[in-house]
Amino acid sequence: MTAMKEIMKTEADGTLSFGDYSLAAKTKLADYEYKGDLMKVKTFSEITKLERNGLFVYESVPGTDVEHMEILPYGMVFTVRGTKDTQITVGLEENAEYHVILDNKEIGIMKTNMGGKLSFSTELEEGSPLHVKISK
Repeated sequence: MTAMKEIMKTEADGTLSFGDYSLAAKTKLADYEYKGDLMKVKTFSEITKLERNGLFVYESVPGTDVEHMEILPYGMVFTVRGTKDTQITVGLEENAEYHVILDNKEIGIMKTNMGGKLSFSTELEEGSPLHVKISK
């Protein structure tokens, strides 16, 4: 599968998809209404970043495509695509412990910092989706 054609969209199942790692130049979309919130995405080959109502939600270096993101009371789930080793940071509850599961393999319990950020690295391969589940 190739990179998404739209840099942000609401899927038929109500989840959010965003990003385009194939872009050579930074592209932005702001004020995208999603479930009563205003979303903003910045994306291109080097970085993908998502904010909700001006607050941090997701960032990847280099850029990625994120599909079917669902932010839940206990964490979040999404599918990510990219082309190489990627650092992913998500915004969650501060000073909390979360189980991080990548393609049904638990990589461990991780604790968020005082800002609520949790970071992990993963190897992405062109065309291969990685399913991510982060839960308390």
